[in-house]
Amino acid sequence: MEIRLLKRGYKNNEQFYKDFLDDRIKDNDDYFSGEVVYIAEAPSFPIYMGQGSELERKKAFLEAFDVITNYYLHTDRDLHFDEVFWHSLLTVKHRDYVVKKYPQIAESMKQFNNIVLKDFNWENYIYKCVLGAQYINDTIENEAERKRYYELLVDNLDLYNYIIKYEIFRNDRFLINILDIIDEMNLSKVMKSKITGRDDLGKDERVGRRVIFEFNKSYPVVMSPMLEKEELKEYFMQYLGYYYDTSQLKTPTEV
Repeated sequence: MEIRLLKRGYKNNEQFYKDFLDDRIKDNDDYFSGEVVYIAEAPSFPIYMGQGSELERKKAFLEAFDVITNYYLHTDRDLHFDEVFWHSLLTVKHRDYVVKKYPQIAESMKQFNNIVLKDFNWENYIYKCVLGAQYINDTIENEAERKRYYELLVDNLDLYNYIIKYEIFRNDRFLINILDIIDEMNLSKVMKSKITGRDDLGKDERVGRRVIFEFNKSYPVVMSPMLEKEELKEYFMQYLGYYYDTSQLKTPTEV
C-alpha cells in the first residue's frame, strides 16, 4: 500500500478539517509533501479509547494491540513512531473508518484534533499502543504470554500512562518488571485506588502514580530502569508503603 505523507501545516487548519469531512484531502496535492511510504497492509483499528464502558475500552485496546503487532511493528521504528505517518494514514486511507467509528469528529474541529490529529506523545492512544506493543514484543516471545501482558497493561493503564510520561522509564525491562510485580502481588486495584488521609497531596492522587513519582524522584541515585526485578520490587514496596498500608496486602500464596 502506498501512503502519501502530509506536508507540515495541516494541524489546526480549519480548511483541512472541512476537506477531511468532505473527503477531499486525497484530491488536493497541496496537502502532501511529495514523500511516499509503502507498507504491505495497513488495516484500521481503534485509535481513541476515551469513550465507552471499561469493558469496551479494554476490548478496543486489545484489538489495537493485535493489529499493531501483526501489521505495523515490522516496519522501521522511525515510521511507526512518526506522527505524520499516522496522521496521513488516518485522514486519507482510514478516513471512512474514523468518521463512522467516531461520529463526534463531525461536531467540532476540537474533537477532530483530539481524536485524529492528537500530538504523538504519551497522551495519544496510538502512541500508547505502539510503545506497549513494541516493548512487549521485544521482550516476550510466546504469543499467549504477550496477550497476557497486553491485558495487564490495559488493567493498569493509569500506571502505564505515568510510566511512559517520564522519558527515563520508557524502557521495556522496567515496564515488564513493574507489570510482573503488580501481577504477582495482585496490586492492580491498589494501584488505581485514591490516596486518603493525605491533605498534603492533590485531591485525586492515585497510589500507582505516586509510586512512579517516587521512582522518578529517586533517579539517578536509584537506577530503577536498570534493576533486576527482585531488587526493583524492594524499592517498589518501599515506595508503596509511603501511600498505602502494606500490612493489608496478602502474600501471593494467600491470594
